[in-house]
Parts: sequence; structure tokens; C-alpha cells
Amino acid sequence: MTKLIKYDAAIRALAAASTVDEAKTIRNKAIAVQAYARQAGDAALIAPATTIRVEAEARAGEILKEMAKAGTRDNGKGNRNKVLKSQAVTPKLSDLKITKMQSSRWQKLAGMKAESIEAWERRLERIIRVAVASCLGEKSAYSELRAEANVERVKQRGEREKKLATKLRDLPNKKYGVILADPEWQFETYSPKGKTMTSAENHYPTSSLDAIKARDVPSIAAKDCVLFLWATVPMLPQALEVMHAWGFPKYVSQVVWIKNKAGTGYWFRNKHEILLVATRGDVPAPAMGTQWESVVEADVARHSEKPDVFYELIESYFPNLPKIELNQRKRRDGWDGWGLEADDEVAA
Repeated sequence: MTKLIKYDAAIRALAAASTVDEAKTIRNKAIAVQAYARQAGDAALIAPATTIRVEAEARAGEILKEMAKAGTRDNGKGNRNKVLKSQAVTPKLSDLKITKMQSSRWQKLAGMKAESIEAWERRLERIIRVAVASCLGEKSAYSELRAEANVERVKQRGEREKKLATKLRDLPNKKYGVILADPEWQFETYSPKGKTMTSAENHYPTSSLDAIKARDVPSIAAKDCVLFLWATVPMLPQALEVMHAWGFPKYVSQVVWIKNKAGTGYWFRNKHEILLVATRGDVPAPAMGTQWESVVEADVARHSEKPDVFYELIESYFPNLPKIELNQRKRRDGWDGWGLEADDEVAA
């Protein structure tokens, strides 16, 4: 009875919470109870403690959303135009003593709760079952529940990708959610021999860094978009410059293509190229357990042509989003193309 009274009091306190600090205080107390319950092996205690922790995180996410909408919290981009009369400066996440990851996760929980109570209750039930299985040391049950949660995450991620694809297709002027680019880098060789024998100029016209950066890629990129940008080893710094110039401020990862034969290089004979990944807006990352390995081995074809496996990789991550390839060397179903060797240019 005492546990029930305390649980009800915590739920009421959450409903009344109006600041992130109030929600965090309840969350932290729930985490302490969770730790005690695990140590004591008390499954009856860990269930309500877990419920309160997750509910508190969702409530904190709701408050963060409300603050951002009202302009009473710095959005992390220097937007401090709207300030409460009672505040000299709007608080940042660091002022609230929470991390960006916590803010993002808590706001996603809040969004899920607001979107569907039924889905929220299913998620909460699964989180509780995982916590109880872990508390009781039921490893097989814990593993099964984690696998079940992963299946649900894959499903949810797929729904997000489809929803974003529908939104992009409905735009009056076509925008792309996926941009793959293989710029015609102009690399300065050290010797006349390099210019006449190994330079990319012998295979196709190249462009200066400024010319590549000046391309109006932002005009075809959706608000929520992912950029896959090929970079050779010596041109990596320039590729990062291009990434930012095209409006993709967030580098997130890379995959390496290991070739079946070595090429040129001054320090080493390069046997790999790098496919950088950057995002803008809110792009769903691959669901846990579906990620490809970061190294892909594939044979070399004609100069600069990339193996089909990299298209397959991108398509597996984003099967529905509108896709375009810049500097396209061969047509591929489901992709628009732009470049010297594309059959025709795509209208932005």
C-alpha cells in the first residue's frame, strides 16, 4: 500500500511539473529506486520505478518542446531573439544540465506519447518487462525482449522514412532526401609525369574547389536530407569544405571502399576511397542491427565508376526517399541524375 501511495504521488507530481528541473528531480529519484530494486532483486519495485523514470523523461521532453515553441529556450543555433521578460538570457541545454542526446531522446518519447497512447503503452510495457527480466537475472527472457524491441525499432524507423518520403514527394518543387555526389576533384600533382599519366584530367574534365562549392545543391536538398559524398584520400579536407558549403553542417559517419588493386599516392599507394555521410534536419539513422559494416570490399571498374554495392547500401537505408546522384556515370532505377555522363539533366 505504501508503494502504491508513493507511486500515485509521483505520477501526480509529474502531471503538475512545469519545469525541466522538476521532471528531472522525479526522474533521478526513480533511477535511485531502480538501482536499489536491482540490487535487492525486487521485481515488484522495479516496475513502478521504471514507469516513473520513463514518464518523467517524457514529461521533460514535453516541457522542452513547449519551451522551444515559445522561444524560451536556446535551440542550440544561437537563436536568442525571444526572451522571457523575467529572463535576461534564454537557457541553453547546458544551463538545464542535460545533454543533447538526452534532450533528443526525451523529446522523441514525448512525441511518441502525444501521437498514440496505445503505442506509448506498448513501448512502456516492453521497457518494464526488460527491466524486470534484467532485475531477476532472466538472461534468455531479457535477450528475447531486447530482440523484440529491435524489431519494433526497425518498424518505427521504416515508418519514419516512408513518412518523410511522402512529405518530399508532395512538395511543389522536387526536393531530394538523398544526395549522392562524386565531385570531379582537381588534384594538383607534384610532377609532370603525374599530370600526363595518372591525373584525373586524362579521364574527364575536373573543376576547382571553388566551382564545386558554388554549385546550388542546397536548392535541391530537402530540409531533412542526407548527403553521401565521395572523397579520395588527398581530397578529404576539400570534401569537408564542400559538405559545409552545400548546407550539410553535420558530418555523421563514413564507409570505406577497399579496392582489389592499388592506385597512386605519395605517402602510400592508395587502395581505398571514402564515402562521407552528412545530414541536415531530421534524418532517421538506420535502426539498430540493420547497419552495414564500415568497410566494403569491391572490384574496381572504369575510372571513377563506383561499385553497385554502394547504391544497394544507400537504397537499403532509404528505400523510399527521392534520390539523386551528382556526377552520375550510369543510370540506375529509382535515381535521378545530373552530370556530364548522365543521359539527361534532372530539373531541380
